[in-house]
Formats: sequence, structure tokens, C-alpha cells
Amino acid sequence: MNRLHIKKAAVLGAGVMGAQIAAHLANAGVPVVLFDLPAKEGDKNGIVRKAIDGLKKLEPAPLANKAALKLISAANYDEHLAELAGCELIIEAIAERMDWKNDLYGKIVPHISANAIIASNTSGLSIDALSQALPADVRPRFCGIHFFNPPRYMRLVEIIATRTTDAGTLDALETWLTSRLGKGVIRALDTPNFVANRIGVLSILAVMHHTQRFELGFDVVDALTGPKIGRPKSATYRTADVVGLDTLAHVVRNMHGTLPDDPWHAHFKVPAWLEQLIAQGALGQKTKGGIYRKVGKEVHVLDLGLQDFRPSSGELSAEVAGILKDRNPASTRPAASPHCVPRRTRRRSSCGRSSATFSTMPPCSSNPSPTMPAIWISRCAGVLVGRRGRSRSGNPPAGRTSPGRSPPTSPPARR
Repeated sequence: MNRLHIKKAAVLGAGVMGAQIAAHLANAGVPVVLFDLPAKEGDKNGIVRKAIDGLKKLEPAPLANKAALKLISAANYDEHLAELAGCELIIEAIAERMDWKNDLYGKIVPHISANAIIASNTSGLSIDALSQALPADVRPRFCGIHFFNPPRYMRLVEIIATRTTDAGTLDALETWLTSRLGKGVIRALDTPNFVANRIGVLSILAVMHHTQRFELGFDVVDALTGPKIGRPKSATYRTADVVGLDTLAHVVRNMHGTLPDDPWHAHFKVPAWLEQLIAQGALGQKTKGGIYRKVGKEVHVLDLGLQDFRPSSGELSAEVAGILKDRNPASTRPAASPHCVPRRTRRRSSCGRSSATFSTMPPCSSNPSPTMPAIWISRCAGVLVGRRGRSRSGNPPAGRTSPGRSPPTSPPARR
């Protein structure tokens, strides 16, 4: 397959991600059939029609213009599987259940064309394991295609090959994603949670750990880990709401179940307060309430101390704001420890070109990870909870454990 021409696509699953992926395909001028289960009452396409209607109200807007809605057609698995025959790209985006995905693959296989690419938008399940539910002649055209929420705005897409994915098919898909959808593509190995979620979720877990350790409010931590340190406004906890608390919990459980030898394995746990929110059906933005929720015109945030919601302020004291302006918090670190890691620097060679060399990092702190946000959170937390002198954790920095060294006792701070 040298060049990929997508005249029509299908998305299986009209949930938050599936509907938005369909919207982004429509933004690019690609007609798309959006599938879901048939409704139990009334219009059998009721579930999909509700999802399509919801695209008009989502923020940030998943549609470049509302006219793109005309390119999305509603379908259900009982009546419209024959429409898959005319689709060159089929993206599966249903819930993260291996058994559900396998069952769906069995239903669609008789209806797909001989050249269609089938891809799963799973956020971390094994792509090779998923491929086993497909016939041998379909597996070379199957891969992982992981969009990020919200897909219109998040540039990154991970594509993941199985052991039998055709290399030319993957090349063609990457070219199409970059040239037609404007995405930045990375090829990830078929390892648990791939690249971005493997790093990003550990980062979120680390911030959650330090939030509870310093007894900070979720809104205060979002103020600390958002634009003040060059991150998006959604920061940490608002990002979790946007992604979906159930999705976040699934990724954490996947890491816990598939990475037993990871040095941070002990910290791959869903916090009890997060489990409670999920059990109550408070899943974040898609259920109009999670860690944050809107009450009238006010935004309220969960307060673990009060065991209730309160108006969100997220205001920082003048002293904390001053700490965040410190461009080099590493300069205040104590003496170097044996855990310091190399730092990459640039030098000019005799021919004038820069070359990479390595030198010792400035004296690193005893914080669990020698990263800027870790130091900012520690220093700011010291001010906020009145214990500046005890704001550092005393644990070794992040890194690989060597034989004979105990695993880390505190997760790394968010980088």
C-alpha cells in the first residue's frame, strides 16, 4: 500500500472519544459512519444521534463548523454493518474491555472490504493480543491508532504495529494522518499504555500523591501545575476530568496489572477518593461532574477535608506566586547526592557545530524526582501548609533501580 485514499471512514463506538474522532474526520472532509449499539427503545440509532447532537455543545468545540455534522451519519450494529464495505478506514473506539472488542471484531469482519485498515483507539491494551480475534488475512491491516482527548486539539497520535502489521500499511496511515488530519505521529511499541499514557499517568499519580501528602486543594494544585509552569489551563485535575475519571482509572489498573517489575509499581493504584467518585457515576466532563462540577454559574471542586464540594478559587498567595517566578529553583538545592543523573549540555566543536555532551547535574535535592515541578510543588507546599523546612520527601530521585537497591517509596513529581 503506497498511498492511502480515505473516501469514507467508520468509527465504532459513539462515546466521548468515538464521537469526537468522527467529528475530526468530518472536519477534514471525510464522510464518516458513526456506529453504536441499537437503542432499546424508540429510534434504534438513538444513542448515536444523541452523541452527534452533543458535539454541538461540547467545549472546546470538536467541530470546525457545524456544517461538518452533515458528513457524520448514524448507524447501529444490528442494521447497518453492511455500510462497512464502503469504508477504507475503520476505527474502533469502544470501552476498554478486551472481551467486548473481540466480540465486536467478530461481528464486523464479514462486512469489511479487502483493503480496509482496521485500527483500535485503545489507550493501552495490547494491540497484538487484540489482533488475535481477527482472521489471518486481516491482521496485516490491523494496528493501534491512539488519539488524545480532545482529538481536534491534541496533535499527538500514537500508531502501534502488531507482529503481523504490514509495514507499507503503517507508512501509508502515518502519511495520511499527518497530511490530511494534521497530526504529529509517533510509532509506539506494543507495551502497556504505549508512550504518552505510560509517562503521563505516572506523572498524574505523582501529583496526586504530593497533593495528599501536603494536604493541598485540587484547585490550588491546578493553579500550581497549569500555565504558571508552562502547562495547559486544565493542569492536572481538570485534565483528569476531561479525559474521564473511569478512563484514567483503567489506565492505572492496566499499569498495575501488566508492569509488576516496574520500580514504581507500588504506586500504580487508584486513590480511594477517585474510586468513590467513579462508583457514584461522577466521571468528569462527560457526566457534567467529577473532581470539578458546575453549580449555576460557579465552578465547585471536591474538598477531601470537607468531604464535600466547595467553590473553587485556586488563588495563590503572593509568596507562592513569587516562588513560581523563580526561573532556576535548582539553584537552592542542597548538596549533591550519589543519585544525581547526567545532564545533557551543548558545546561548540572546532567546526562551529554544536555537539551533545554530558556533565553532572547541579546538586540535586532529595525530592523523589529531580524535576522543576517537583521542586516548585515542594517549595510552594511548604508555604501553603506552613512546613517549609519539611517540604521535601527524603526519598531517592527517580531512576532505574539497580540490583540490591530497594524500589522507590514515593512517586516521581510531574515533569
